[in-house]
Amino acid sequence: MANRLSKIYTRTGDDGSTGLGDGSRVSKNDLRVEAMGNIDELNAVIGLLLTEALSPSINDTLVRIQHDLFDLGGELSIPGHVLLGQHRIAELEQALDSFNANLAPLKEFILPGGCRGAATCHLARTVCRRCERILISLQSEQAISPSALPYINRLSDLLFVLARLINYEAGLPDVLWQHQR
Repeated sequence: MANRLSKIYTRTGDDGSTGLGDGSRVSKNDLRVEAMGNIDELNAVIGLLLTEALSPSINDTLVRIQHDLFDLGGELSIPGHVLLGQHRIAELEQALDSFNANLAPLKEFILPGGCRGAATCHLARTVCRRCERILISLQSEQAISPSALPYINRLSDLLFVLARLINYEAGLPDVLWQHQR
């Protein structure tokens, strides 16, 4: 395999622009670049979550999601290119149903917390929701793949369920919001 990155710095972005995968250059504050950065941040938070002791099924699911997010970042870097298939949305829904099956139904709002793994998963969920908001803004100005928004929407739901499951597997209850505290 050839070296993909033989030189890390290029100086081409010193003027505040960056190159997209199609060769075009845009401002580093372009919505597309902002979306790519948010997806990258989400991937990094999931990487942090993966440093925790997680069950193999959660671990495997999160690793697959990291690859999906890298694909989504690739899509965003090459306008009009599609890497993330619709089948991945269905697979997230299957994972959601499977992971949620053994959790007690929610009767109250919950707060991020419990064990560190669950709290980190909640952090990933909030970054995921930010990704969703920026993708909506981007979509109002430029075309994005049809699977991007549904994937991110399902992913935030899955991260919520995984946070609950991580606490459950650690023997900790959900951290309930106390309205009348």
